[in-house]
Amino acid sequence: MATGDKYNKIRIIKFLSLIILTWLSILTSCKTSVDFESVLEDKDSKASMFAKNSEIIYTENGKVKLKIIAPLTKYYQFKDDPYTEFPEGITVYTFSDSMEVESELTAKYATFFEKKGLWSASNNVVAKNSKGETLNTEHLFWDQIKKKVYTEDMVKITTADGIQYGQGFTSDESFNSWEIKNPTSYYYINEMEATQKK
Repeated sequence: MATGDKYNKIRIIKFLSLIILTWLSILTSCKTSVDFESVLEDKDSKASMFAKNSEIIYTENGKVKLKIIAPLTKYYQFKDDPYTEFPEGITVYTFSDSMEVESELTAKYATFFEKKGLWSASNNVVAKNSKGETLNTEHLFWDQIKKKVYTEDMVKITTADGIQYGQGFTSDESFNSWEIKNPTSYYYINEMEATQKK
């Protein structure tokens, strides 16, 4: 992800938030019913901006590397650790330099902590890589600084050969080089097919 693109988006968000606060200040000077003091007091607990049906695209050297699609996006700018929330779910695509989809991730809830560069996806998380392998878990982290995807939760990975279960998981950002920390069981496709025929 291009650092310049990221900080440009943050500057735009902060600028728009400043316009909103200035507008509220003008309204209160005209003796309207807006309680400006309560707005300032609640700013830490309320989203400073939100968007519906958003599509966020990150580029690197002019090439699209990441696309995020979300029904609802909330930005909490005034928190000690500012973050973006996706309360109605998220779909994320990563792209190779040739603009081919490297991985796809869906989850019913997600957050992004901008200072840490940390994504957290939870509630029915499904990730797929370019090999057709699929990861299922209930909570998954993506550290953009360390370029690492991981979880300590139970995982299920489906490959062309079979299905593997275990506790804990680490991977690169494209899900192509992964490892289950504590494998618990593995079922080969041929074994499952034979069992189903009995």
